[in-house]
Amino acid sequence: MTVSVVTVTFNAAATVAEAVESVVSQRGDFTLDYHIVDGASTDDTLEKLAPFEDRIAQLTSASDSGLYDAMNRGVARAKGDIIGILNADDRFADDRVIADVLDAFDATGADAIYADLDYVGEDGHTVTRQWRSGHPGNWRKGWMPPHPTLFMKRELYEQGGLFNLTLQSAADYELMLRFFHFRGAELAYLPRVTVKMRTGGQSNASLGNRLRANAEDARAWKLNGARPPRLLRLQKPLRKVTQFSGR
Repeated sequence: MTVSVVTVTFNAAATVAEAVESVVSQRGDFTLDYHIVDGASTDDTLEKLAPFEDRIAQLTSASDSGLYDAMNRGVARAKGDIIGILNADDRFADDRVIADVLDAFDATGADAIYADLDYVGEDGHTVTRQWRSGHPGNWRKGWMPPHPTLFMKRELYEQGGLFNLTLQSAADYELMLRFFHFRGAELAYLPRVTVKMRTGGQSNASLGNRLRANAEDARAWKLNGARPPRLLRLQKPLRKVTQFSGR
């Protein structure tokens, strides 16, 4: 079994080595196909990556049109049967993440596996929020899996397409909505933390960004030929409240 992981980087010198180390240190009965797509960083990102070159299948550095364009490039290069995406400021929680994900694929026969994640502070370790996903819920009531934990069979991308670049902050939401809600691909839940994610995502950086993200969430439904649920703008953000209490 070959598993591809894609990491997108841009001026990520402060965190990228920790992210990459968490990928290349994964243990289990699989072949790792690791792709790093750098957006022409101007800091020391590429120097930080140098010690890992022999364990990276492909590393490129060139200008792109943003995060999701880079993700599309990485997914297009991936050769694995299963594909995951790990951001440059996040890390896998331990060295058995991929092995446990593959066990979950075998046990469930699902098209994709998702899990739980911890939000951590700038030190990369202090937990500030906890996203406990639970079993697949109702997309019309604002449920969604945490995209950083998601591993998908490559044929989902081949059949359903890549990230929609007309969206800025909700392209991951739209892709999951398209694959799992509208196309009916099967999701299965792995009940354990697989990703430590640093806080500070762009969609939550300010009230204005949050409002724009809500508008994009609604547009994700329209792009799939559906009317957004009436209470989506309220229900989706409210689901984050329990992350602060650890439920």
